[in-house]
This record gives sequence, structure tokens and C-alpha cells, in this order.
Amino acid sequence: MTNTSPSADSPISPESEKLNFSTKLAYGAGDMGTAITAMLLISFLSPFLTDVAGLAPGLAGKTQLVGKVWDAVNDPLVGVLSDRTQSRWGRRYPWMIWGAVPFGVFFFLQWVVPRFSNTENINQWGLFFYYTIISILFNTFYTVVNLPYTALTPELTQDYNERTSLNSFRFTFSIGGSILSLLLALVIAQLIPNDRGQQFLILGGICAVFSVLPLYWCVWGTRKRAAAVAAKHPETEQPVSLPVLQQLKLILNNRPFLFVVGIYLFSWLAVQVTAGIIPYFVGSLMRLGQTEINLVLLLVQGTALSMLFVWGAISKRVGKKAVYFMGMSVWILAQAGLFFLQPGQVGLMYFLAAMAGLGVSTAYLIPWSMLPDVIELDELRTGQRREGIFYSFMVFLQKICLGLAVWLMLESLGWAGYIKPTAAIPLPEQSDAVDMVIRIAIGPLPTLALLAGLVLAYFYPITREVHAEILLQLQERRAERGARE
Repeated sequence: MTNTSPSADSPISPESEKLNFSTKLAYGAGDMGTAITAMLLISFLSPFLTDVAGLAPGLAGKTQLVGKVWDAVNDPLVGVLSDRTQSRWGRRYPWMIWGAVPFGVFFFLQWVVPRFSNTENINQWGLFFYYTIISILFNTFYTVVNLPYTALTPELTQDYNERTSLNSFRFTFSIGGSILSLLLALVIAQLIPNDRGQQFLILGGICAVFSVLPLYWCVWGTRKRAAAVAAKHPETEQPVSLPVLQQLKLILNNRPFLFVVGIYLFSWLAVQVTAGIIPYFVGSLMRLGQTEINLVLLLVQGTALSMLFVWGAISKRVGKKAVYFMGMSVWILAQAGLFFLQPGQVGLMYFLAAMAGLGVSTAYLIPWSMLPDVIELDELRTGQRREGIFYSFMVFLQKICLGLAVWLMLESLGWAGYIKPTAAIPLPEQSDAVDMVIRIAIGPLPTLALLAGLVLAYFYPITREVHAEILLQLQERRAERGARE
């Protein structure tokens, strides 16, 4: 009986596929900086724009929508260009090296509050255009460093379990970076309790530096491994020659990829909508302050971090699909509980936040572990490695949907009559309509997204055995090609 387990006796030699600890550590570090910026923007940009910069909720939603739409548009562009890049550093690393510093600079500029006019209407539009331009520039360089980074996974290993392990390291740093940013926010809020503008400015400056340095660690620590894999498997570094529209047609015909896109989209819709509404939920609805907001966010991320390697170990035993079902089921219960939560139920709020963290952990780990498997199926069908276009199209749809979701959430707050906090009234009493908008965003909206993700995960066709067969066929093709050459 043939053993199809993709482990030590998989078709690729084990000594070439097992990654050493330092390589995994360096690879994981590459996601820390982008996670720091993403966590702060998801959690605090909306309340910063409405409550500190003073933008009307509608304009705050529009500026984020424009940034997300542009971010989605530039993803396929960078993906295709990185697939076609040829340099002594390979396809991905030049983008990370040259994009890191501008990425940090434009992140910091998002926390500056300029004054354009003493006339409120003129100043509102000045702020809108300022934050929109900065958002476009930041999202451009976010893509420049992050998309080539995410496309490194299949260029470092082809082993099924090693990819899950690699992504465990990646998301340990990712969640760790998120926790670090929230801890810094908590400390700065304690040191400067009465000036939120100064809090965000200092936080943005510190985190801008912390976001740049790990990218260079990643390049330095993984380059030799990527070069070794490229030497053994030259096809991983061959530039893609197909026209973009033909590439898009091929990936849209890759049925398992469409499942992964949907799973990722719905999982991260739940993650980011929940994180974005938490400051309004804890502040306006639960009547608590910035310290409690930070603690809730920390509890979600801390639980997610503590469970990451647990879920990774369970995945090796029962598979990715089963782990996803376990995490999402707990998370759905948590979101339903948050919808019914009442002011004063602070202990229950923290408990539900920890439950949500169990599911968030699998949302980090599982979809990104599935994607490299889909890319190899595409290579089997087309004979080309096209990681960049796959990764970029995956996040293209996600960012469009998230931009629309954040815009709709802020527009709804504005329509419902959201009252901005002031120095005199830091926690204004909101209307029942505003409270209901917040409850829907914390409960039913993410719950529906998670249920949709579960349906797609149930029908996802690539199992561990199917992936092992794909690798076997790829090895046979490469051996035939080598014999002919």
C-alpha cells in the first residue's frame, strides 16, 4: 500500500524540505511590521478620524474606502510585476528591500492632524484629501512589501506540514506584533491620559520604526534558503510569461482556489469588522474608556497567539479543514454573545473576547496554509509558478469587500446620528439607532460571514492525500524534464 502522507517519506527529500529554526524565525518576522500597522489601523483609524481628527463619519468612511479600493487595485499589479521580476535577489526580495522605509514613513503620517482652515467646511475637505492621499501612498507601499513577502511561502518549502509550521511562525510574529502595538497603546494612554491626539502621534512614530526593521531581518534570514530552493527547483524563480488577462482566466478556472478565496474573505471580514467596531462597542455601548478598549483587543489577540501552535499541532493530526471548523464554531458563539451583551457585564465581555480569540487564531493560520497547495495544483495544470498573481487576487477581493464594509459601518453611524466625543463629554450618550448599528456590526454581520466560510471549508477539495498526489506528479514531471535536458 502506497504511503501518501506528505511527511518524511513524501516525494521531496526530507533533508531539503525541513526548515531550520532560524529560517522560520526570520520568515515569521517579516509579517510583524505589517501586522503592527494593520492592527492599529483596523482598531483605531476609524475612531481617530472621527473623534480626534474631527472628520464627519461619512467622510471618514469614504477616505478609508478610497484607500482600500486602491489597495485592492495595486495588489494584482504588484503581484504580476513581482512574478516577472528578475534580479540577483530573486523575484520577491527587491520589493521588500526598497519598499520598507516609505512604508514606515507613510504609516506615521496617517496619525498627523493638519489644520487647513478656520472654516469648518474647508477644513473638513482638506482633512479628507490629506488622509485620502496618505492612505493611497501607505497602501501602495504596504502592498509593495507585504505581497512579495506572502508569496515567499512556496518558495521556501514544498512540504505540506512544513508550510503549516512556517505559517505558525509567521502568525506568531503577526499576532505578537499586534499585541505589541496594543500594549504600546495601553502604556502611552496611561502616560498621556488627556490628549488622544498626542497618544496616537507618539504611538504612530514608535510603531513606524518597529514596522520597518523586521522586514530587513526577514530578507537577511531567508535569502539563503530561498536561493537553495531556487537552485533545486528552478521553476520557482522563473518569470511568468503569460498575459495578465490569461493568468486571471486560469486562476478563476482553478476551483479549489475560489474556495480558498472565499474562506479567507469571510474569515477576515469577521476579523476586521469586529476589530474596527470594538472601540465604538466598548466606548459608546459598554460605557468604558480607552484602557478597557485596549484590554479587549489585547485579550482577543493574546488568546489567538496562545492557540496558534496548538491549532498547528492539531492540524497535523486531523487536517486543516477540521481545525477551521473547531475554531469558527467557538467564534460564532462568541459573536452571538456580544450582540446581547449589556453595559455592566464587563466580566462576560472579557470572556467572550477570549472565545473570539480562539477562532481568530484559525483565521490567521488555515487559509494561508491552504493557498500554497492551490498554487501547486495550478503549476501541475499550467507548468508555471504564479504565486504573485494568486496572492494578489486573493487579497484584491478581500480589500474591496472590507473597504465597503468599513465605509458602510461609518456611514451607518453617521446616518444614525453618532455624536463625537469632546474633552468636556468624553462618552456622550448615543441614540438607540447608533447602539443598534454597533450591535449589528459586532454580532450578526461577522456571524453571517463566519457561517459562509464554514460552508466553503466543508466543500474544499484538497486534502492532505490529494496534495501529496499533486507533489508526486510534479516531481515526476520535473524528473522527465531533467532527463530530456
